[in-house]
Amino acid sequence: MTTIRHLAALAVAGAGLAAVAACSASAHTDRKPGDTGTTCGTTRTGANVPVSVEVVKGTVNCATAMRVEKGYAAAIKDGKLTGNGGGAPLKVSGWTCQGYPTPEVLRTGKASECRTSSAEVVAVVELSSSSSSPGSSSSPGSSGSSGS
Repeated sequence: MTTIRHLAALAVAGAGLAAVAACSASAHTDRKPGDTGTTCGTTRTGANVPVSVEVVKGTVNCATAMRVEKGYAAAIKDGKLTGNGGGAPLKVSGWTCQGYPTPEVLRTGKASECRTSSAEVVAVVELSSSSSSPGSSSSPGSSGSSGS
């Protein structure tokens, strides 16, 4: 009899797991790796800031997206950018990469983009709740006062 109880318990547990898996699968789109909206991985900018590499236009092989973003970061480290502050576009493996101005980085989290005529990937700054400066309790967009 205990064997029947064990089998029944396994069947119930299996049905529960199947239901959870079905719900999880239906919550996602049929997106393929490298499609628009895909996060390909994490790397660091030329200033050693952690970023996520995301496909925002077209379909890009994630290995290519990561290689291009890492190549762009290496070029920054090596001083290969021209322009005041190094903001000029730079060709990396057939892609055109360029950093965003600081106000835009602060507003959107996007540090840079690399694009071709049919695809675009962005490096998005990995912000954490512990990234605020010591002693600062204000949230983005607040004036720092409690307002009471």
